[in-house]
Amino acid sequence: MDPLPGLAHVPTPLEPADRLGRAIGFEPGALFVKRDDCTGLAGGGNKARKLAYLCADAMAQGCDTLLTGGGRQSNHVRMTAAAANKLGLDCTVVISSRPPATPTGNVVLDLLLRPDIVWAGELDYYGLEAVIEEEAVRLATEGKRPYRMPIGGASTVGAMGYVAAADELLGDLPDLGLVVVADGSGGTHAGLVAGLGDHAKVLGVDVGTRPDLDMQVPAKAAAIAEACGRPAPIGDVQIDRGRYGAGYGATTDECREALGLAAATEGLVLDPVYTGKAMAGLIAARREGRVAPDTRTVFVHTGGMPALFAHAYADWIANP
Repeated sequence: MDPLPGLAHVPTPLEPADRLGRAIGFEPGALFVKRDDCTGLAGGGNKARKLAYLCADAMAQGCDTLLTGGGRQSNHVRMTAAAANKLGLDCTVVISSRPPATPTGNVVLDLLLRPDIVWAGELDYYGLEAVIEEEAVRLATEGKRPYRMPIGGASTVGAMGYVAAADELLGDLPDLGLVVVADGSGGTHAGLVAGLGDHAKVLGVDVGTRPDLDMQVPAKAAAIAEACGRPAPIGDVQIDRGRYGAGYGATTDECREALGLAAATEGLVLDPVYTGKAMAGLIAARREGRVAPDTRTVFVHTGGMPALFAHAYADWIANP
């Protein structure tokens, strides 16, 4: 399947990060940042790559409504609403939260983009998926033709966007040793593995979204590789499960350090929900010797800046 043109500004830049690398123990020329926060759609982020494939599939099926869901500060929800507007489609999003008293962060952008928002209350991962399915039935009953996307756009079709991203990385850095990425629903991680062909080349850092990443990522990677006509990935899945603290979106001292280091050394703005946790995982892996100092390593910046402007995080940044 070909992606829908115009939704994602790709290829994205691959930038050296020697100052950050030196601060965390890499040799010069070893650390890079893949700037997937620069994909353009509604502020950018990794979901644009997935939506380029998902929306192409939706339109090929004659769907008129994009349907998905996520947490209150979901980047995927924001960008799905933007994609729908750009394509002239309707959009329904299910958010696993009660409506905030004062909208902040991604919620402000959600309200600006004006999808039909279903505030579903506090739900776990699979509880939210169940409500998205209920909404698909409701929309169909009302005569709509919904295109149901899982949380994070983490379907085989969506993850094809990260097979293409893996090809970009290898084109820019043929001796690539490791890619580090935040693991929410697991689709980005799985797509990268399918593209690179080896689980050892991708370290996912769990942000506390999905309880069964250890099973889902390798299963999805195999399915994506098959769908793209590529060999089944080799090796064992690599996931750091120790960085998300008390749960999804919870603050941690490691994340605060990672945000500060990235900003102070590279002018790189990370977020407290996804990329800050992923950077904390990279820092720990280097300091603990799990990544050698000369390993050509790419950190995937998946976006998420709007979350910094949520009240809780803004106070946490201002008063560490």
